[in-house]
Amino acid sequence: MRCEVLAVGTELLLGQVVDTNSAWIGERLALAGIDCLFQGKVGDNHGRMVSALRDALDRAEAIIVCGGLGPTQDDITREAIAEVMSVELVRDENVAEAIRAMFGSRGRDMAENNLRQADVPVGATVIPQVMGTAPGLICPVGDRVIYAVPGVPHEMREMVERAVVPDLRSRGGVAATIVSRTLRTWGTAESTLAEMIADRVDAQTNPTIAFLASGIEGLKVRLTAKAPTPVEAMELLAAEEGVLRERLGPLVFGVDEETMEDAVAVQLVGRGLTLAVAESVTGGLVASRLVSVAGASNWFKGGVVAYDSEVKFKVLGVRRGPVISEECASEMAQRVADLLGADVGLAVTGVAGPDEREGQPVGTVILGMYVDGAPEAARVRLTGDRNQLRQFATISLLNMLRLRLLERGGDA
Repeated sequence: MRCEVLAVGTELLLGQVVDTNSAWIGERLALAGIDCLFQGKVGDNHGRMVSALRDALDRAEAIIVCGGLGPTQDDITREAIAEVMSVELVRDENVAEAIRAMFGSRGRDMAENNLRQADVPVGATVIPQVMGTAPGLICPVGDRVIYAVPGVPHEMREMVERAVVPDLRSRGGVAATIVSRTLRTWGTAESTLAEMIADRVDAQTNPTIAFLASGIEGLKVRLTAKAPTPVEAMELLAAEEGVLRERLGPLVFGVDEETMEDAVAVQLVGRGLTLAVAESVTGGLVASRLVSVAGASNWFKGGVVAYDSEVKFKVLGVRRGPVISEECASEMAQRVADLLGADVGLAVTGVAGPDEREGQPVGTVILGMYVDGAPEAARVRLTGDRNQLRQFATISLLNMLRLRLLERGGDA
């Protein structure tokens, strides 16, 4: 079954609101095995909405219209769909009573225009609202169907999951189980990653393989498998994951929602090691990510934000000299480990801008590490604005430790 997504709202066209709903719906449709070949946006104009709906119905068996179901005069999705269906709008008293009850339960007066949300095209089925006031609609148009869902993201997501996707799967005869798994990678370009598994991508049938660039969080490789049962689908995923992990090796740091700090925690806990950090350019971002991991108090000793050079010299005891240097970063790592009684020390210093420092250009970052009594450092050049530089420096430092601990071996 082919499905299109049509987002409604002049604010989307003006760039005042970013359309994240269509992206989420598209991803959800893909996971359900439903093809989504077009996505569109249209303003709050009756004629253009009707035209956009008819064009979409010429291409697809199903349309998901997102937005325009509220109580105000510019919420005209119901009217546009009714015209496409060539039917009248009628007030559903059950929906109207539910809207009145919702306002009453909150102790609020209800403006009469809220009852516009109870107007339903003849022949349409109401999708009950459980989080707000605007119900959704399932509207048959011959052998095709239009779904209307609210534009409020959490309301839309709940309704799509509860009602729209199951109805689409039923109409399309989708009886198989579809599952996915995402391998998260860091340390190479998307083109290089694609080359490493090009033959698997070219030959993909089931599971399918897709790439997703995630900016600061690296590159994702998503596997999606379809099978008659969940067990069979998971077996397909496991087999393909094994092949990809063998190709990609340590580039893979996690699966699905696992973060780089989760990966570091696994390595530290598995080896019985504790960690301390000294941060300059990142200003505490490294420590913040580490403490987001549940149980971090068992292995994370703490950190020192040595933003001013004098803090590096007086608190950490680093020898005076250039602070944007490998010598400084490696000493910071060793000194913070000694100061806080940790087995492993991490450190980062650099230039986030707006101007160069110590003759070093903006984007120069030095990563320091102290493992097994040996200090070491690496120089990298990062790009982006000030915040991006700090974020990239943070994940680069964590990844350097992850790789070092993998090389070290042990019980992780």
